[in-house]
Amino acid sequence: MINSELAKIFYRISDFLSADRVDFKPAAYRKAALSLEDLKEDVSLIYKNRGLKAVEEIPGIGQSIGQKIEEYILNGRIGYYEELKNRLPVNWEELSGVQGIGPKRAKLLYEKLGIRNLADLEAAARARKISALPGFGQKSEQNIVEGVEFRKMSRGRFLLGQIQPQAEAVKIRLESLEVLERIDIAGSLRRKKETIGDVDFLAQTTGKKNIAAVMDFFTGLPEVEKIWGKGATKSSVRMKNGFNMDLRILPPESYGAALQYFTGSKEHNIALRRRAQEKGYKLSEYGLFYGDKIIAGKDEIEVYEKLGLQWIAPELRENTGEIQAAAEGKLPDLIGYGDLKGDLHCHSNYSDGHDPIEDIAREGIGMGYGYIGIADHTKFLKVAHGLDEAAIRDRNLKIDGLNAGFRSRGIDFTILKGCEANILDDGSIDIDNETLKELDFVIAGIHSNFHFDRGKMTRRIIRAMENPNVDIISHLTGRLLSGMRGSKAREAYDLDAEKIFETSKKTGTILEINSNSRRLDLNDGHIRRALDYGIKMIINTDAHYAGDLRFSELGIAQARRGWAEKADIANTRRLEDLKKILKKSKIH
Repeated sequence: MINSELAKIFYRISDFLSADRVDFKPAAYRKAALSLEDLKEDVSLIYKNRGLKAVEEIPGIGQSIGQKIEEYILNGRIGYYEELKNRLPVNWEELSGVQGIGPKRAKLLYEKLGIRNLADLEAAARARKISALPGFGQKSEQNIVEGVEFRKMSRGRFLLGQIQPQAEAVKIRLESLEVLERIDIAGSLRRKKETIGDVDFLAQTTGKKNIAAVMDFFTGLPEVEKIWGKGATKSSVRMKNGFNMDLRILPPESYGAALQYFTGSKEHNIALRRRAQEKGYKLSEYGLFYGDKIIAGKDEIEVYEKLGLQWIAPELRENTGEIQAAAEGKLPDLIGYGDLKGDLHCHSNYSDGHDPIEDIAREGIGMGYGYIGIADHTKFLKVAHGLDEAAIRDRNLKIDGLNAGFRSRGIDFTILKGCEANILDDGSIDIDNETLKELDFVIAGIHSNFHFDRGKMTRRIIRAMENPNVDIISHLTGRLLSGMRGSKAREAYDLDAEKIFETSKKTGTILEINSNSRRLDLNDGHIRRALDYGIKMIINTDAHYAGDLRFSELGIAQARRGWAEKADIANTRRLEDLKKILKKSKIH
């Protein structure tokens, strides 16, 4: 699919236009990029099968942007984009990933100091040349130094939510080859890590003579930008979006052992090989051997069984206790990818969501859900068109009408009335308690002043949790991961997680596992610690498009990496049982 390539270009165009202080157009290109990312069908196939008019009818596209999509499909480039790049010749992917550097600042830095890339930026900041520029200062300069360091640490990694759909699309196309008997994704992508370095495919053919045809197909994919190597059993390529893919062809007798080995992690594999040695075996990607005799290798489950272990789910393979648990038969019964019954964190077009409530509900019904919760932003967050008390009540009437319609048609589905309220600096909530009481649930989160010290940030969140109307705390640590767009990373808030967990247990406040690929917050370590406290968690998508509901898979993966079982996650319950564990239902 070229959707992601075009989305990346349109994000860049939006940024370049913002740097030039152009009105309206930046938002239009960003909306188009978001629409393409959400589009389930390849836009090039839409163009091929139904023409330019069908492309222009995609939400957020229109005539002008549709013509640019056509230009890219036909020529592999967009002249307007090339012109904008020439006007501001900087490595925008590098610079934009630093907290505090937006389009306008990047242009100023280029014009005043000739800064083109991350190295230039770091050198200028360390030489204290930036603080003298208008709109900066010493604090900004120090933040840039810290931002550069953080960016350097996360370079070369891609968000799970961005890379997984593209890997799955390639896998589906490889599966279409009749000469392939089996193909699997391995590596950190199979373990569902938050960020991915590259993609590993393992495959098995119907015969050695067919390997060359498979390698030709793989290296000839239209998304391939460069072929690093092409051999009899392994080929490596670089994709246009900047990540690498490897394909290995394996013999049947070693396939399971190789799948285990190439899934990793390194630490898990080292511990597993040590266990094999203790039993007098030798374990490698070729199989489990006793002397020169292979005793397991065809099947991954068999390899673990021969080592006296339960099969260990890939998400757990980080050498954090899973091998001991598998030896004792005490691995968790992990939450499954189809276990959710609903999603309580959805933004509609009443605030900063892009779709009406009925479209979100329709998507939820299509996913087999029994409920969704509309959690629009509230009034403090003006940039997100946050709702005040009157607007919340007006929206609630709309929801009541939609629910009445479901009942009249015999549809067993409920839209819940909620909000994502703002936790203010002192821990109070920006919506009055009378209005909060009228809602089915209340999510509260921090959306401002992220740099409070540890004590103040912790007290701020605890006070919000002590509000009897607050059921859920969203994206607890506030961290943002950096991805392929060059989007800004943000470190987690400095807070005392243990005190937060203690308060959560005491107050019954549910902690969110946010499925947005830039957040995945709580992280796996926090999830495991929350389980120690017996805290209930909820997997929400933070959806701003109806189609975002499908990203629940990422939150489920995060929960599995944190050893969570179905019972640990609130929204694996049917609606009547979910209501019983919400604070508001117990108090009011």
